[in-house]
This record gives sequence, structure tokens and C-alpha cells, in this order.
Amino acid sequence: MKKIMIELLQQPWPWYVAGALIGSTVPVLLLLGNRHFGISANLRHICAACYPRRIPFFRYDWKKEAWNLFFVGGIIVGAVIASTLLRSSEPIDIAPTLAADLTAHKITNFSGLVPDDLFSWNSLFTVRGFILMVIGGFLVGFGTRYAGGCTSGHSIMGLSTLQWPSLIATISFMAGGFLMANFILPIILSL
Repeated sequence: MKKIMIELLQQPWPWYVAGALIGSTVPVLLLLGNRHFGISANLRHICAACYPRRIPFFRYDWKKEAWNLFFVGGIIVGAVIASTLLRSSEPIDIAPTLAADLTAHKITNFSGLVPDDLFSWNSLFTVRGFILMVIGGFLVGFGTRYAGGCTSGHSIMGLSTLQWPSLIATISFMAGGFLMANFILPIILSL
């Protein structure tokens, strides 16, 4: 039974199972006290808990949202468990056309969850690594704050509660993703 469970957890789940599980968090949270789901808000809660109270943005009762910090802690613990105990010895299976496209950009190591040629300490000190990790990370953080939340907050919680700003944010996330993947990323990868 244990072996079957581990094999089940090591395989990608179909979209209709994973989507239903993710989607079911919304009504559960709403029923458990009108709680709202979102990951990026936790950075504000952490800063409010740790930072001096002189900044008006951090003056609020962050303890009301402490449950969300436990949720993020669970994500981190789950990631550690999955990456250590549930690691598969099988190589990551990617589409042959994607492998050919990446190989054309001198990205050849597909042994991990992300290519070491792009995301490692060595690649951080290259132009494309710096653009992808440092500048990209800054833009994601800035965009999350500018949009008033992240993809999980807007696209999962906001859309399901019929919030107009979340629809605009989700459309913008999708448009930005298509633009980045099809036009900007090939330029960065060729550096």
C-alpha cells in the first residue's frame, strides 16, 4: 500500500483532479470564516510582524491572518518532503520539441526540475542568468504588488468570488505570460 501511494504521489496528476482540489480550497476557506487565499500577502504579514511599526503600510492586525502563514509553512514543508522523500530516479519527461528548442539555446541539462544551465549559482553570474533570476524576480515581485496580489490570489480566489479586478489581473497575467514565452524569452535565451 505504501509503495502504491508513493508511486501515485510521484506521478503528475490529471488537470481535472488537481484543479478540483485547488478549486475546493475556495469554498472551504470561505466557510471557515470568510478567509481569503493568496500567497503574496504573506510577505506583508511577515514584514508587519518583524518590521518596526513606523511605516503606515504595516500598521494593521497581521495576527488575524496568521493562519495563512501556517499555510505557507505547509507549502515549504511539503516541498521539502516531496523533493527528498518522493524524488523519482526517472529523468524529467519533457516534450521532444521543447528539448530541441532548449538544446538550440545551449540548454542541455534536463536532469532536475529546472535546467541547471539557467537556474544555478554558476548561471546567476551570466547575463541571461542575471536577467532571468534577478531582474525577473524583481519584476515578479513588483508586478505582484502593483496588481494587488499574485496569481493564486487573483486567479483562484478572486475569480471564484467574481471580483472584477481579479479578472483584469488574470487576463494581464496570461497576456504577459504569452508575450514573455513567445517573444521575450527567446531573445534572453540567445544571450
